[in-house]
Amino acid sequence: MTKVADAPLMLSVSGARGIVGRSMTPAVAADFAGAFGSYIKSSTRTKNPLLCVGRDSRPSGEALARAAMAGLAAVGCRVVDLGIVTTPSVAVMIGLHRAAGGMEITASHNPIEWNGLKCLNSDGVAPPPEVAGEIIRRFKNRDIDSVAAQDIPPITRDDSTNDVHVSKVLSHIDAEPIRQAGFKVVLDSINGAGCISGRMLLEKLGCEVVHLNGEPTGLFAHTPEPVEVNLTELAKTTKASRAAIGFAQDPDADRLAIVDEHGRYIGEEYTLVLAAKRVLDTLGPGKSETILAANLSTSRMIDDLAAQYPGVKVLRTAVGEANVVAAMKASGDRAVLGGEGNGGVILPKVCWVRDSLSAMALVLGLLAEQRVPLSAIVQQLPRYVMIKHKIDLKDVGGAEFVKSAIQRVIKRFKDQKLSTIDGVRIDFGPPENGWVHLRPSNTEPIVRLIAEAQTDSRAWELIDEVAVAAGIK
Repeated sequence: MTKVADAPLMLSVSGARGIVGRSMTPAVAADFAGAFGSYIKSSTRTKNPLLCVGRDSRPSGEALARAAMAGLAAVGCRVVDLGIVTTPSVAVMIGLHRAAGGMEITASHNPIEWNGLKCLNSDGVAPPPEVAGEIIRRFKNRDIDSVAAQDIPPITRDDSTNDVHVSKVLSHIDAEPIRQAGFKVVLDSINGAGCISGRMLLEKLGCEVVHLNGEPTGLFAHTPEPVEVNLTELAKTTKASRAAIGFAQDPDADRLAIVDEHGRYIGEEYTLVLAAKRVLDTLGPGKSETILAANLSTSRMIDDLAAQYPGVKVLRTAVGEANVVAAMKASGDRAVLGGEGNGGVILPKVCWVRDSLSAMALVLGLLAEQRVPLSAIVQQLPRYVMIKHKIDLKDVGGAEFVKSAIQRVIKRFKDQKLSTIDGVRIDFGPPENGWVHLRPSNTEPIVRLIAEAQTDSRAWELIDEVAVAAGIK
């Protein structure tokens, strides 16, 4: 993390993210995009690589997108402007255009004052840490390979993205049972990039759609992170309209949270589990060595679900979809689904990015298959309590303190089962004893302390115990 005008500029595997007008400006966007484009040219040994660029709907997005596209063109990249589209849609279009990579102008779930640049490689996924590090190095050192004025390629436009993405999702799920069910669905698109494609998908699946915050103005009707406290309107509307389900997207529509038919927020953690159940059910008997991938902060529900299907294994990774995708790719065609507990579902047949459209289609497919209300399906799944605690970096002494805090936790709990691939995760004996994950965020200037147990009191007990050991409390 660096600082510009006393505002945080986050530089990580998730790209660059900052406060608009302070640490995230058109000049910063042009330089970061130029660094990314220069890396792509160098790594592909291509004079004029093709890159796809989209943006979410934030008011700051157009200026930053224009600057980013100018930065890419200035180093010789051929740019396809996709307009306001979701992050997974950019990934889909990278594949369609056989592009060398792409970029989404977004700050994901962060509030409106934030914006950022998310880099995607030729597979349509965030680059691995070593590549992200090289892009950041180029940005900081202004190692940008500009071309002569006469060699700057023109920027072209492609407005087919939403149609292409929706069609690809539909081609990889069984749509007819969903159409026959005729579900009523409430969709909260938070005035973000998923407004058009989200509604389009649901209507093509034969759903009656009640669309909340369905205009892509970027003027978010509520705090955009799709957590319970921010989704009261969705919960109320789903219950009042007697809908089968309520969906909530985040601004770049790579995450999906779910509300059941009673208006009860079942949460982001269930999104991956429900989608995985649908995929595993469609495989049928006889499928062996099937892989699901999830990060260390994802609920143990995915492990419990996998245990119900012979031959299914869960691979755990560091947080970040690039890490989940790397594990899936290493598993070849055995990897049928991946994701994260923040509502991110990766269906590789569609794209290698978390995708709210794929998630909605899979969950609706599960509802159509089971022919029971969502609440009944959830009731059959394992139930845990997860506490997601955030601690501001400035309140604990900054990033260096966090590194030492993690080492103190490792020393204190050395006799427990530990994973140190991303901060530290401690599993306390048998599964019913719970687990805790302590790590710095890639996308916000915070420390995340996440615990899961069978009861609320046990989860908080674990939070307190690890916080004390870390010296945070």
